[in-house]
Amino acid sequence: MYLKAFGHRDREAEDPLEANDIFRIASQTKAIVSVAVLMLQEEGRLLLSDPVSRHLPEFAEATVARATGDGAWEAVPTDRPMTLRHLLTHTAGIGYGGGPAADAWAEAGITGWYFAHRDESIRETVRRMASLPFDAHPGERWVYGYGTDILGAVVEVASRLPLDEFLLDRIFEPLEMRDTHFYLPPEKRDRLTVVYSATEDGLARAPDPGGMVGQGTYVDGPRASFSGGAGLLSTAGDYARFLQMMLNGGELDGRRILSPKSVELMTVDHLGGLLVRNVDEEGGLFGAERGVGFGLGFRIVEDLGARGAPGSVGEYGWGGAYHSSYWVDPAEDLVAVYLAQLIPAGNLDDHARFRALVYGALKTIDH
Repeated sequence: MYLKAFGHRDREAEDPLEANDIFRIASQTKAIVSVAVLMLQEEGRLLLSDPVSRHLPEFAEATVARATGDGAWEAVPTDRPMTLRHLLTHTAGIGYGGGPAADAWAEAGITGWYFAHRDESIRETVRRMASLPFDAHPGERWVYGYGTDILGAVVEVASRLPLDEFLLDRIFEPLEMRDTHFYLPPEKRDRLTVVYSATEDGLARAPDPGGMVGQGTYVDGPRASFSGGAGLLSTAGDYARFLQMMLNGGELDGRRILSPKSVELMTVDHLGGLLVRNVDEEGGLFGAERGVGFGLGFRIVEDLGARGAPGSVGEYGWGGAYHSSYWVDPAEDLVAVYLAQLIPAGNLDDHARFRALVYGALKTIDH
């Protein structure tokens, strides 16, 4: 194992980063909540083929915004039921509030992935989402957005536990992920890394608390909204333990979280040719990613040459808005976690360089 901290937790205070410091992991939360959904399927509490409305009845009357010209739109009924599998694969048609009906989402106060400041439960926020028009019909195309936040509400209903309690009892404690939280215990305040932004003049300290670009209210604030899509804090060590469990087929240190068949189902492509898009720090989409598909919570490498970066077919992973990244490469028995707190990150190529260094180091291993 290689674990190394570089730079500073707080540049202004000249406080060096330590290996156990705590990071906002944003969309890396999605993989953990996706595992929670598969756990509940193994217990017979839900099926991936379930209509979302079976668990959240307000989604029975879902609509899609259809552009009518000159920036106007009209709401039309979805042409098929949205399922839990649609949510897991980001094919439910739900973005981050920036689609054709962006004005309606903004008026409802639901835009972007940042939830820590909200003084309402995720269940209530999701209830309000259901009344807003989506960006596309279920299964029509890949749209990155609130799908995993909705799944967090499904976990609460199916398990009859708040999402934070379910994850603590069923994933964090068994895997000994002792520093993974939605909101930081006050005694760990000094281990929370500072968020910076890349500017034309170099790095600038992000506002406190700020919103999507900011320090956030992860210590001081309402502590009411458990965002399954982007809400968790964690350490490199904790998140590596979660990924090692996945690499091991659902088990770590004698504690089984998932069956090997559930892990297998999560880590194969489910899109059947739909294009995965690149995602910016605010959840916006641009360009298509070549050579990849998407499973149940993870990007899946399908064609190494088309992707054009070191790795392996069958590799799976994702990242977070604060410029973090992770992946699991079963062919190389490899787990990689790269955490930073930088939003926006500008045109940095450190992710690609990190990947090149990791795979370049494998030349020393006897295959």
